[in-house]
Amino acid sequence: MLQGLYAAASGMEAQQTQFDAVSNDLANLSTPGYQASEVGFQSLLYSSAGSSSGTTVATGAGASSAIVGRDQTQGPLQPTGRTLDVAIEGQGYLQIGRPNGTIGLTRDGVLELDSQGRITNQQGMPLQPPITLPRGVSADQLKIASDGTVTAGNTKLGKISIVTVPAPGQLQPDGDSMFSATAASGATRAASASTLAQGSLEGSNVDISRAMSDMITAERTYQMASQSIQDQDQMLQIANQLIK
Repeated sequence: MLQGLYAAASGMEAQQTQFDAVSNDLANLSTPGYQASEVGFQSLLYSSAGSSSGTTVATGAGASSAIVGRDQTQGPLQPTGRTLDVAIEGQGYLQIGRPNGTIGLTRDGVLELDSQGRITNQQGMPLQPPITLPRGVSADQLKIASDGTVTAGNTKLGKISIVTVPAPGQLQPDGDSMFSATAASGATRAASASTLAQGSLEGSNVDISRAMSDMITAERTYQMASQSIQDQDQMLQIANQLIK
């Protein structure tokens, strides 16, 4: 009977992971380039618990869940008319240089200029490879081609590179729509089939109807597991009274 309590508790924990993931997705509906979480479930260890009519009865220890990746579906393109907004069309990420020297990957194309004239993300971290505007050149003068080439008039200032990894679902999420490459994701490489759209942003790819459906399912399953714990607790109390 105790095993039943553990199984129900693990089910509650698994549904809590799903609920938290969906809640985070819904909170990022307006975040440019946001990719919805994908939650995976698995059954925990099964063991033999006796037999019925000569057949072994297997009992499980419940279930577990974890975020196993991100939805790679292209989000909708939203025109902004802003010169430093770029949207990635296709797979891939922009490269951002972090203060600690590591490279972050993001699909959030809201770019800015810092005091040094460098093109950065919203947190002030520069693109990699870096692109710096000469003095006297403003953001309004920039043209960003579909291949990422940045020009001001006839002068080429650099190129915004788009990279991808062999297993995007294995990237490490770091918050603020930023990811890090891992051994499981593989090293970054050029995303040759992807392009940039200047003056647009990629919207979040969260499907609201699906997210709400998943949230309702998680909530109801959590409630059923909670009720199961209460029922088994009552059965344990009855069993203890009979023993006494």
